[in-house]
This record gives sequence, structure tokens and C-alpha cells, in this order.
Amino acid sequence: MRRARHTPTGGERTALAALRRRAAPAAAAVLTVAAGLSLRSVLTGDLAKYAGDALYALLIFWLVLVVAPRTRGWVAAAVACGVSVAVELFQLTGIPAELGAHSTLARLVLGTTFNAPDLPFYAVGAAAGWALHHLAGRVARWAAGRRARAPHA
Repeated sequence: MRRARHTPTGGERTALAALRRRAAPAAAAVLTVAAGLSLRSVLTGDLAKYAGDALYALLIFWLVLVVAPRTRGWVAAAVACGVSVAVELFQLTGIPAELGAHSTLARLVLGTTFNAPDLPFYAVGAAAGWALHHLAGRVARWAAGRRARAPHA
């Protein structure tokens, strides 16, 4: 005997759609953190530092999309770059260094000392986020089009 299939209500569809929109950027955020931690374990010096700066902005990009999944990619990139630069400028106050002396988490999130060469790498990370997001959207639209054209059995 066949079981009746549950058809989601309007509210359930909305909640499910919101969850789906957040899943990919959440997974990307986790992968970005893993990449950053892996990078620090194999690279040293400026390469590790500046790649870490780009990944910091990339992580913020994904987190913007987790919090606000309907945000356009370029807006998420602008927010990610702006937040990253603001955190870097905040280091000029000395407050992040003081907080970092007492908390590893604060040191990881806020850094400790201002370094002007970090600034362009935040833009690189934010731009990488926009490019990956844009590419993923194109691939998803292409796949949806192929499914729509495929003959149904």
C-alpha cells in the first residue's frame, strides 16, 4: 500500500526554502575556517598572513549570506570588505590587543595590531566570495534548466 505524501504548507515551504538558502553559505563558511586553519599549519610568513586576511573577509562574506540569504553577492562582498577594514582600523585603538591578551577568541576575531598591507587582501577575499557565489548561482541555474528540459520517465 502506498503512503500518502506530505505536501508542505506555505509556511513550511518558506522555512524549508530559507534553510536551503542558508545551507550552502554555512557549509562554505565551515570550509573557509578549515582552509584557514589548514593554511596556518602548512604555510608561514607573509603568504600565510595575507592568505589568512583574504580568508577572513571570505568568511565574513559567507556569514552575511547565512544571516541574510537573499542578499545580493556584491552587497555581501561590500559588507565583508567593510567589516574587515573596520576591524583592522579598530586595532588602532589598542582595544583588540588588550582583549586579545586575555582571550584567544578575541585575538582570532579582532587581531591585535594594525597593518595597512592587510587592507587590499580583505578586498581580495570579498571579491573571491562574490565570484564563487556568482559562479554557484550560474551553475545552479544551468542545472535547473537541464532538469526542466529533461524528459520525465
